[in-house]
Amino acid sequence: MTKKRSHRRRNLNAMQKTTRTEDAAVSANEDRLSKLPHDLLLNILERVDTLDAIRTCILSKQMLKLPTMLSQFFLSCSSIPGFQDKTRVITPSDVLRTNSVVAHVTDNILSTRSQEITIRKLKIRFVLRVHDSVSIGKSVARAMATQKVGAAEFEVLTEKPYEWCSPADLLHCAHQFNDFVGACQDAFAGLRRLWLRNMRFSELDIHNILSTCKLLESLRLTDCDSGIHSVLQVEHGELVELEVEYGKFESVELIYVPKLQRVRYKSWSSYKNPVYFGFVPQFTKLSLSKTGVCLDKTLQLSQLLANVPSISDLHLNFESEKTWVLPECPKLLKPVLSKLQHVSLDHLPEGCDLAWTMFILEAAPFLRELCITVWDHWCIMMTDKDF
Repeated sequence: MTKKRSHRRRNLNAMQKTTRTEDAAVSANEDRLSKLPHDLLLNILERVDTLDAIRTCILSKQMLKLPTMLSQFFLSCSSIPGFQDKTRVITPSDVLRTNSVVAHVTDNILSTRSQEITIRKLKIRFVLRVHDSVSIGKSVARAMATQKVGAAEFEVLTEKPYEWCSPADLLHCAHQFNDFVGACQDAFAGLRRLWLRNMRFSELDIHNILSTCKLLESLRLTDCDSGIHSVLQVEHGELVELEVEYGKFESVELIYVPKLQRVRYKSWSSYKNPVYFGFVPQFTKLSLSKTGVCLDKTLQLSQLLANVPSISDLHLNFESEKTWVLPECPKLLKPVLSKLQHVSLDHLPEGCDLAWTMFILEAAPFLRELCITVWDHWCIMMTDKDF
């Protein structure tokens, strides 16, 4: 009995010694980190998620004030400890709990930081929940009114992923977002980038949102629309970049977008040209991706790009056995491809080799780069039978 107790005591002492050694090592690492110059520490902290940066600074008294000195912020509801651990199951309640933390930290850090330090970049990813969203919007609006804020960005998620959303859910999310914009107009008036997901707007909603976001330079819509076969009409004086992914728009009409340079459109639902180019004098880059089937319209680049002869970059991702671009006579294409410099053709069917691309090569005299990937894995390729 005495021997067993002695053995247990030695094990306990060994464990305590190991723990003290580990604590000392952690403390030493923290000390080494806190002894770095502030400008270097800030540079490091601005490269990581802001919630992670705050968690790091809490470990050292010398670093406690550093979060208020940051000039770049990325606050995300995905910043959950262990989020990258594939063995951990992240529940919706984990995300919503972190969402509330993001709202609280946004208010706290923006209200206590030095107003002399310009906020160069402020990106906030959050779930669209009434209290949290309005809290974030009001905090950002106050910061814009009292401090110098450069590029502000909202990435708005919904509580349900698109796969779980009914049409009523999509309408409800859009209604929630409209209320959010109405409650925080000052924040949206200073926003530079906006990414929305899983919303079905009424006819004039997106127009009203763009009118409120006067400084908006980048708009990204994922699984958003105004109903099946609706048309997205865009008029905005500052917009530089537009991305539309999925959704049920029949087409996107770029009526008056004088600063627009880049458009990316993935998986449109239309039997006509997916994009109409109106007044877009600075437009240079177009990316189109679609899993085509035999019923889809075959696009003619001479018609699609007739109003944008300044295009210099073209990316087409076919994703299927159907090549939804019609080879045309180079003489017809030359007026619209005369300034084309970079072309990327992804996932062409096996039969479409270099010979198929000759109509582009002959019509683009200043082409500098042509990238082609051929997809010959028919077993995983989308065909008409999959639809």
